Amino acid sequence: MFPSAAEITLLHNSICQALSEPRRILILYALHERPTHVTALAEQLDIPQPTVSRHLRVLRQQGLVQTERQGAAVLYTLTEPRLIEVLDLMRDIMRDTLAHKMSVVA
Repeated sequence: MFPSAAEITLLHNSICQALSEPRRILILYALHERPTHVTALAEQLDIPQPTVSRHLRVLRQQGLVQTERQGAAVLYTLTEPRLIEVLDLMRDIMRDTLAHKMSVVA
């Protein structure tokens, strides 16, 4: 079934814009491995903690990550693991497209 323009706009506004920043995608992959605190994410990804916090806020606002308070700390988790499956599929398409382009050039 062909999606409506309204549905595509909602998809773009709720998910695609959240994924438009590469560091947010890295954060999602890290959270897919295990729920993590912002400080550990910053260290793992070598991104300043305030930047990670800012990206987590966007991902949380869009419902892609959720939080759980553990005492004074906040644990972040991936809300929907299927998102990683979609990202992996997009990476496969990217690799196939690049391989095709390279074979045309050669």
